[in-house]
Amino acid sequence: MGRYPNISDHGLVGDLQTAALVSTEGTVDWYCCPRFDSPSVFGSLLDADGGGYFQICPHGTDYVTRQLYLPNTAVLVTRFMTEAGVGEVVDFMPVADGGPTERHELVRLVRVVRGTMRFRFTIEPRFDYGREQHKVDLSDQGVVFHTPSLELTLHRVGRPIATGDDETHMSDTGGISLVRSLSAGDLSGAVLESGGVSPREHSPEELQAKLDATIGYWQTWLGRSTYTGRWREMVTRSALTLKLMTYAPTGALVAAPTAGLPEQVGGERNWDYRYTWIRDASFSVYALLGLGYVDEAEAFVGWLKDRIHEAVADGAGPLNIMYRVDGSADLVEETLDHWEGYRGSSPVRIGNGAADQRQLDIYGEALDSIHLADTHGLELDHAGWMDLTRLLDWLSENWDLPEEGIWETRGGQQHFTYGRLMCWIALDRAARLANRHGRPANLDRWIEQRNAIYDQIMARGWDSERRAFVQHFDTDVLDASLLLMPLMGFIAPRDPMWLSTLDAMDAEIVSDSLVYRYNPSASPDGLRGSEGTFSLCSFWYVDALARCGRLPEAQLTFEKMLTYGNHLGLYSEEIGLTGEQLGNFPQAFSHLALINAAVNLDYQLDHGSGVVEHVLARGRRPG
Repeated sequence: MGRYPNISDHGLVGDLQTAALVSTEGTVDWYCCPRFDSPSVFGSLLDADGGGYFQICPHGTDYVTRQLYLPNTAVLVTRFMTEAGVGEVVDFMPVADGGPTERHELVRLVRVVRGTMRFRFTIEPRFDYGREQHKVDLSDQGVVFHTPSLELTLHRVGRPIATGDDETHMSDTGGISLVRSLSAGDLSGAVLESGGVSPREHSPEELQAKLDATIGYWQTWLGRSTYTGRWREMVTRSALTLKLMTYAPTGALVAAPTAGLPEQVGGERNWDYRYTWIRDASFSVYALLGLGYVDEAEAFVGWLKDRIHEAVADGAGPLNIMYRVDGSADLVEETLDHWEGYRGSSPVRIGNGAADQRQLDIYGEALDSIHLADTHGLELDHAGWMDLTRLLDWLSENWDLPEEGIWETRGGQQHFTYGRLMCWIALDRAARLANRHGRPANLDRWIEQRNAIYDQIMARGWDSERRAFVQHFDTDVLDASLLLMPLMGFIAPRDPMWLSTLDAMDAEIVSDSLVYRYNPSASPDGLRGSEGTFSLCSFWYVDALARCGRLPEAQLTFEKMLTYGNHLGLYSEEIGLTGEQLGNFPQAFSHLALINAAVNLDYQLDHGSGVVEHVLARGRRPG
């Protein structure tokens, strides 16, 4: 695989507070502890030499690998096949579904199912993105890696680590390597635990009990899904992936569990996505409710309600576009100059400078999710409603400002059509909520401004020469975010203005069913290089095709998109020219959009093409 595996050659395991990537070579090459947004312990995915890793693989022989999840779980199995035998590494994290904790377990169970094999265990931690030195204590019971900020304990499984028949070595860089022989029926492994605990023996029976409990948790959770449509396997995997990216103590959903994976290999479009975007998480409410996960949707709406309260508590002001998983807003961007980046893609950034941008579309996504939750019985209380009215009053005064837009461009503020569209959504959904429940509101003002936005989009967001809605008011560039115009109910799916816009997109930003966000060469975004097609937009395209009556094409496009998932059904942010996964991985946007496209496409196929009803927003569960 060379110094860096493909981005797609990974599976994800997690415990609802943090997560790890495991390659098909049995290497944990990305793991942050104790939270998604904590500094990394293993980061060789971004620096092969200095990032740190934890590998378990056959020793001294050639092998072939295969990787799968145990059915309906987030338990990952990496199989190694050699001439001498077949072995498996079973990776999982017992679920920490409760309050924040420093205690997290990464369990790596090793078993041989045929023949005899020698496995090499190598753990080379690099704390705080490789910036913090550590000390090592080795005993028969295990290993403790000490730093001032974090301690990790590698517990013994089976026979002692430092004695017996194993070949054990300590590296000059503070790592441990051992080689252990196993025969068919043997069970060994390693348990890596945070929280400053003392090392101890874990019996094979104890590991098996942890595995059984984890399998039970995931299968029980998945059993709550109401989805019975045509694409159960892919929808199930996407649902599990979204759950893995949810921080259970607050209900916040991270955009991705990784940082710095490039949108173009060798380029500078490398961002930290381990935070909660108002936009991304709000879209997740559609996916969660579409599958019947009301509790998860309620948890996020509660998190969003807290952010709105904070925004208006000291005078009605704007929301931040993103937060840490605990709701704090310290996301100062810095570069890790000592890391080379994935296959030389530098700079490696942590934090996110886009946090200070003005992106007005977030109000529409937030209000649409609140409106949708309300249709499922998740009604705001009085205090939440009053906070919301103050926020909407602020938006009524400020929707006409220039902004950076949904794609977080760094080329200067513009009057983005999509931002205006979502401001229209925010005021429209707020007015509907006020009318539905008879709540006090500055209703006349909201409706007046909603109508003004509509008129402005039709007058300035429409390019009469191109016969298409365009990215912003001073360009003729197309933008895939506008695929949401009919999906959100702003324009009829068969309106001639929309049909001609879709035709223009077909000709310019659609490539064999894959959709680019926009053309950066025609609309400079302040960054060098290019990028792949955006999977979120491709799934939006499926829905747009179905709603305008192009149902067979929509189904074919969706089926094509399913071929771009990796061997486990996981998607990164983008897809490159040769079908490779690009950007942070896995990406919540891609998976929630897959779920929404599947749910809505099922509905269209069952009820006839071109059904214009915004199914989820109307509170009806399709299927």
